[in-house]
Amino acid sequence: MQDLIKRAEVLMEALPYIQRFHGATFVIKYGGHAMDSAEPKASFARDVVMLNLIGIKPVVLHGGGPQISSLMERMGVKSRFVRGMRVTDEKSIELVEMALQRINQEIVALIARQGAKAVGLSGKDGGLMRARKLRLAGLTKDGESGPIDLGLVGEVVEVDPSVIHTLHQANFIPVVAPVGYGRDGLTYNINADSAAGKLAGALKADKLILMTDVEGIKGQDGNLISTLAISRARKLIARGVISAGMIPKVECCIDALRAGVQKTHIIDGRQRHAALLEILTRSGVGTEVVDEEPRSARRPRVGARADALNARGAVNPRSGEGRVSDGSAPESTDD
Repeated sequence: MQDLIKRAEVLMEALPYIQRFHGATFVIKYGGHAMDSAEPKASFARDVVMLNLIGIKPVVLHGGGPQISSLMERMGVKSRFVRGMRVTDEKSIELVEMALQRINQEIVALIARQGAKAVGLSGKDGGLMRARKLRLAGLTKDGESGPIDLGLVGEVVEVDPSVIHTLHQANFIPVVAPVGYGRDGLTYNINADSAAGKLAGALKADKLILMTDVEGIKGQDGNLISTLAISRARKLIARGVISAGMIPKVECCIDALRAGVQKTHIIDGRQRHAALLEILTRSGVGTEVVDEEPRSARRPRVGARADALNARGAVNPRSGEGRVSDGSAPESTDD
């Protein structure tokens, strides 16, 4: 009986969040090792369907870096990266689209298997994402200062979310692949984090959730930072506490907040039900990046309700203790 009561308490903790977010739009960037095996993928699909059933309007934008690399290897095409971004020529853009389309349809099928309706599309569908060639400043292969040519790698310059609104009105869950087209008629490969941030901003989403392969952002002491304001985030970047692949993720969150997104989150997609625990519990399991630090005390770390879930094997969140981290993430190769 006590176990049943604890389960009921977990559900009751979620009630105010369900009430608060009914009708809200959440953009979830899905990628990394959460896409590697059957159980994490099925668990993610169940979480998305759960959000949809309680009245939240999810938008899934997925990456696919490892899958693209695997396909290119099988086709005899060598992958090359500059600053964590895939150099994409005319031959490899076809393979990028092929791999992303396969991932896209797999996610749609997983959601359908859980009883909801999903539609797969890319940034090219319905004029969703207009892109332009991304140019990086740096040292060229000759060692001279100048623009680095990444080929058909793009950045989002315009988002028309009309197709997303139409799908939500019909109670479909949009599943978006991060490719867009330019005014030059070319197709561009777009970083998934960046694309998710731009899409969330255009939708004025209540939340942008970046699912990655680390717990969240950690401070210099190695502890997980539960809530991080923009001002403090910039200081941690300047001091090198936030470094490497975590920098573009944090900058993506900052840009989304500046564009009108209410809150952004960086969570560990390898943990079962991480999205639900981050959204529907008081403690959360990752790092929320917000515009300004709230006057009240920061939310506590994983609390009793999440621990109760963990005891039943539903999730295994970490408390932020253990291995010391400098707040960085691996270099992102997720397209």
